[in-house]
Amino acid sequence: MYERYFQLRERPFALSPDPDYLYPSRVHQEALSYLRYGIEGHAGFVVITGEIGSGKTTMLQSLLGRLDRNTTVARLVNTMLDARELLEAIVLDFGIDPTGLSKPVLLHRLGQFLVQQRQANRLTLLVIDEAQNLTLPALEEIRMLSNLETEKSKLIQIILIGQPELREKLAMPQLEQLRQRITVSYHLQPLDAGETHNYINHRLRRAAIGSPVEFPRDVTDVIHSRSRGVPRIINVIADATLLFAYGVDRRNIDVVIAREALEELDATGVLASYHAEGGHPEAAPPPPTGAAPSASADVDARVLEDTRRREEALRSREQQIVLREQAIAAQQKVVEEEARLLAAARRAGGGALGAAGPTSGALAASGAIGASGAVATAPRVAATTARTPVAPGASNAPVAPNAPKAPPS
Repeated sequence: MYERYFQLRERPFALSPDPDYLYPSRVHQEALSYLRYGIEGHAGFVVITGEIGSGKTTMLQSLLGRLDRNTTVARLVNTMLDARELLEAIVLDFGIDPTGLSKPVLLHRLGQFLVQQRQANRLTLLVIDEAQNLTLPALEEIRMLSNLETEKSKLIQIILIGQPELREKLAMPQLEQLRQRITVSYHLQPLDAGETHNYINHRLRRAAIGSPVEFPRDVTDVIHSRSRGVPRIINVIADATLLFAYGVDRRNIDVVIAREALEELDATGVLASYHAEGGHPEAAPPPPTGAAPSASADVDARVLEDTRRREEALRSREQQIVLREQAIAAQQKVVEEEARLLAAARRAGGGALGAAGPTSGALAASGAIGASGAVATAPRVAATTARTPVAPGASNAPVAPNAPKAPPS
C-alpha cells in the first residue's frame, strides 16, 4: 500500500526469501564462502544452521542462482518424511519415477543416474532445507547415500540446512558416523546493530525507484533491540514502521514513528515474545549431547505465530487505507464535476455569473474528508442568468434578478 508513497517498486521487507535483497553481512558472506568451498571441494556433507528467520533460505537461493549449468540440483523442502519416503522424494526430484520399485532397485537406479551425471562432467547436488525435521532413520538413510562414490570422489554432494535443533540431533551418539562425514559446518549468528542499520537501508535502496527513504541510525537501533538482529523480525518491524508512517502521512522516519509502530505491534500481539522495549530473551547455551530440545524451540514457534498475527493486522490496516483512498478518489470526482458545471455555466452565460460569485463557494461546499475518513457529499451548483424582455432601443445587458425596476417615464 505504501509503495507509491515512498517511491518503491515493491515492498522491501516482504517475508518471502528473495535473493535480490540478500544483504552481504559478515556472517552471510562467511556462510556463502563455506558453501562454495564445500561444493567446489567436493565435500561429502555441508551443514548450515541458524535461527528461524536468520536468512538461511535467502542465502541458499542466492547460491543456487549462481551455479553454472553443469550442476544438477535436487532440493527438498518438505522433510516430514520417513526414510523410505525421503528416498522416493530424492529420486523424484532427480527425475526418476519410484512407482512400484523396491528400495534396492531405487538405489540402483539412483546410482546409475549419478554415474551418468559424472560421465557427463556434471556435478550432482542434493540440498535438504528444514533438515531439523528429519527423523534419525531418515538422517541415517542420507548418510548411506554418501557411500555412492568413485575411487576418487563422491558421486553426490549433500547440503543440510536447518535450525539449531539440527546441530543437537547431529550431536547424538546414534549419528556418530554421519557426524564424522561432515566436512563443512557453519552457524549463522544474528546481525549486530551496525549490520542491522545497513541491512534495512540496503533493502530500501534495492526497492527504490526514486530517491530512497532512509532509516536513521537511532531508528535502526530501536529495531535492532527489539528484533535481536534476526532478519525476519527486522523485516516485520521495518515494514510496520513504513506502513504506520504512510498512515499518518509522514515521509521522514523517526524514532517516534518507530516506537508507535512497535506499540501497535505489541497491542496486536505480534511482538508478544518481547515484553519490554530493549529486552529480549537471551540466547541459551546449547544443551548437552542427547538432551531434550531447549526452550528456544518454543520461542521460535511463538515468533512464527506472532508473524502470522502481524500479517493479519497489517492486512486489516491496509483495507482501511484502501477505503480511505477510495473516498479521496470519489471526492476528487465530485470536485472535477463541480468545475465542469461552473465552466459550462460560464460559457452559457457569456462569462457573466450571478452576484453570488462562484468558484470559491462551490468548491468550499464540495465537502471535506473528516477524521473518520467519510466523505461529505457536495451539493450541485447550477449557475443561471436571468434575462428580461428587451424594449426597442433598450440595452441588451443581462439584469440581475433582484435589481430595482426603473420608474416609468
